[in-house]
Amino acid sequence: MTDSFSEAVLKLDLQHEAELICEKIKHYLRVPLKRRGLIVAISGGIDSSASLALAVRAVGKDKVFCLQMPEAHSSEDTIGISSRLAQHFGVATQHEDITSILEAVGFYKRYDDAVRQVVPEYGQGWKSKIVIPNVATSKGFTFFSLIAQSPDNNIIKQRLPHKTYLAIVAATNFKQRIRKMLEYYHADRLNYAVVGTPNRLEYDQGFFVKLGDGAGDIKPIAHLYKSQVYMMASYLGVPEEIRNRTPTTDTYSLEQGQDEFYFSLPYAEMDLCLYGKNHNIAPKEVARAIGLKEEQVKRIYQDIDTKRATTTYLQLPPLLVSPVVEINHEV
Repeated sequence: MTDSFSEAVLKLDLQHEAELICEKIKHYLRVPLKRRGLIVAISGGIDSSASLALAVRAVGKDKVFCLQMPEAHSSEDTIGISSRLAQHFGVATQHEDITSILEAVGFYKRYDDAVRQVVPEYGQGWKSKIVIPNVATSKGFTFFSLIAQSPDNNIIKQRLPHKTYLAIVAATNFKQRIRKMLEYYHADRLNYAVVGTPNRLEYDQGFFVKLGDGAGDIKPIAHLYKSQVYMMASYLGVPEEIRNRTPTTDTYSLEQGQDEFYFSLPYAEMDLCLYGKNHNIAPKEVARAIGLKEEQVKRIYQDIDTKRATTTYLQLPPLLVSPVVEINHEV
């Protein structure tokens, strides 16, 4: 690759791409899935918003049913933004607050108990999130830390032992799995298919919960880099207030960017690193394009490989000792 490597490599023929995705959606509904419409869970984030726009374009607003599933830790903006999104595209919605379900399975207690392993005073009125160091600027083993904010706004940061980290993540995974359970309830009720909303960056790097937000019958944007999802969202008329929002996980009670929790860089730079890795672009060319040093991009390439290796489990279907039934899955 020459010095011309830049964000231009991610440009799409948006009309052609939208038509291709929509034709695939319609085909999958007709042939292998045999379902009559689509379920889309919306949060006001760019991925679910673009997926909704594609769903409406593919099958029409009357065959798309949206779910809003906030809980006690959700951003205060979630319902307002997602409601305006649904109104913009004219789709039916149902509000399913999952707080009581999370309480019933003991999520909040399990989460707080795990956090108290490193912040003993953590309790009512506190907020928290998990963060990682920037892989591009740090060296050595990547470790997670907890940031906790007291009711009087004091901030505590503590490095997480591995077992505590696992306990916190295991607890938060209840959220995605409960949401997916409700998506499939409504899919069964309506004879619809469930739309999964991960973009390529998330799908490739395992940034999803197995049998949670990683589940779905159709994943229309899993081949698109997140930068391309923003382009598609703009082309399809997703409201500007959503396109201008900073991507967040909307999982922890403290606001958390995806680059704080999982990715090495903000999505635009991370997309170029992933593209470079996928197309054997020399790290020095990628580094020049995004304003980093060659050695930093090499560490990001290594982190991409590490995440692919450690999240293989998330991509695997149930493993059988021997085939049970032979089916020709024509798609």
